[in-house]
Amino acid sequence: MRKTTLTYKIASEPDELGQIYKLNYQTFVEEIPQHGQNENGHLVDKFDDENTYIIAKNESEVVGMVAVRANRPFSLDQKVNDLDRYMPPLANPCEVRLLSVKKEFRSTRVFYQLIDSLVNYCLKMDYNLVLISGTDRQIRLYKRMGFESFGPMVGTEEAMFQPMYLTKEKFETTTKAFKKMMIQKSRPTKKMNFLPGPVPVHEKVENAFGKESISHRSNDFIEEMKEVRLKLCKLVNANNVQIVIGTGTLANDLISAQLTKIPGKGLILSNGEFGHRLIDHAERFGVDFYTIEKSWNEKITRGEIDDVLKQHPDITWLWTVHCETSTGYLYDITKIQQITKKHNVKLCVDACSSVGVVPVNFQDVYLASTVSGKGLSSYPGLAIVFHQEPISPDKQIPRYLDLGQYAMTNSIPYTHSSNLVAALHEAVKRVDLDYRGYIAAVVRRKLKNAGLEILGDEDYSPGIITIPVPDFISSRDVGDQMKANGMIISYESDYLLKRNWVQLALMGNMTMTEIEKAFTIIKQFISQVVEQV
Repeated sequence: MRKTTLTYKIASEPDELGQIYKLNYQTFVEEIPQHGQNENGHLVDKFDDENTYIIAKNESEVVGMVAVRANRPFSLDQKVNDLDRYMPPLANPCEVRLLSVKKEFRSTRVFYQLIDSLVNYCLKMDYNLVLISGTDRQIRLYKRMGFESFGPMVGTEEAMFQPMYLTKEKFETTTKAFKKMMIQKSRPTKKMNFLPGPVPVHEKVENAFGKESISHRSNDFIEEMKEVRLKLCKLVNANNVQIVIGTGTLANDLISAQLTKIPGKGLILSNGEFGHRLIDHAERFGVDFYTIEKSWNEKITRGEIDDVLKQHPDITWLWTVHCETSTGYLYDITKIQQITKKHNVKLCVDACSSVGVVPVNFQDVYLASTVSGKGLSSYPGLAIVFHQEPISPDKQIPRYLDLGQYAMTNSIPYTHSSNLVAALHEAVKRVDLDYRGYIAAVVRRKLKNAGLEILGDEDYSPGIITIPVPDFISSRDVGDQMKANGMIISYESDYLLKRNWVQLALMGNMTMTEIEKAFTIIKQFISQVVEQV
């Protein structure tokens, strides 16, 4: 759906009338074969001079209309013998006709707002009875609105109509009902979220987050923090973990601060945006290090890492991302662990986009970072750092970045969020790595069958699928179109726009039904693009 700026009014301008005649033709000639075709594609109603047209406009475009008229004889007078005998006593009737909404606006609030405007107009004019010829395709809808059927069906075999009326008493009921409907229509439709964060969360996670806040010094909170930390350590086979209010960036700053305490130099691997950010983290803390930097998505081999460690025995630590979120590239941490153990080098891992998505084992990892709002499928706001060895406070490190402060106080040195911790606790219980892999395999297969290029293969992360968009299409246009159709994908980051890429992140809580709906949208978009090429 394109961007809309809707207004409702009584038609008064020549351009509005011209658009009314065109919409009239599209609906009652082309869609409902009630009238014969003509060359100019306009249908002027026989009562046009007496009609009052209530219209819906999207900026200057007429997208919906309905006509009301009180002069007798009505259109129904010519179709129903002795029309008055069907009407209640003291009726002051009007006839409503030519209700039409453009197809692309039928799933919006246009219909309801037109009816609401119509009801208000009729009440203002003191009409106490509305007559319509209801198309046989929408009789159930009209009855829900309060219309009552009377007399026989009229029209032709191709276009049948049921005479119906709505009384003033039902007017008022209808007004209330439609206002409720319009409120519902005005509520934002829940969009399908394929972002790498924030991610869609399970209802139980949402409920846990919504519980009343409790003090971070209370026994209940201390106990819950203890339990969620134990579950996190078990999930990744780690010895220790600290949970901090913050993001993945903070988690990596906490690691950077610890790197300043390790004698010797480091080695940082980079073949994408987030590897480059690790370099930036380390530079800001003034630590000494070497790098292996490759082009985006280019593999860094085991042999290359081994050679650098052989050439530089002063390297004491190695830092790498696990999943390079900018591409979906997945480093083989197991093989890297073998190399670092061989050279007695401490391994540090940015696992923000891999914990909860793929199996990870931090038994031989010195430090590792992750977050609550990605693969763990909870709300953003908690930075998580795993550490192999006990860590003590260090006064040379700023208090908020001192991992030892958190270790000494069971992750609660300062004010914490019971809501975020409760949500994370519930989310960790629901981690299902097998389902992640299954969903990713289905998505990859469907994308390839649709003829789309995908970075990497099944060895890449199941949590991030990167699609290079053909040069003749803008990735921003693709993302905007998906968003307009209820599907939010990752495309607005500078590094994606620069390369004309879009991404589908499969990190949050999602069902196969949502996946199928998403592919319906994608197929529709592909079809539109093919037609334009």
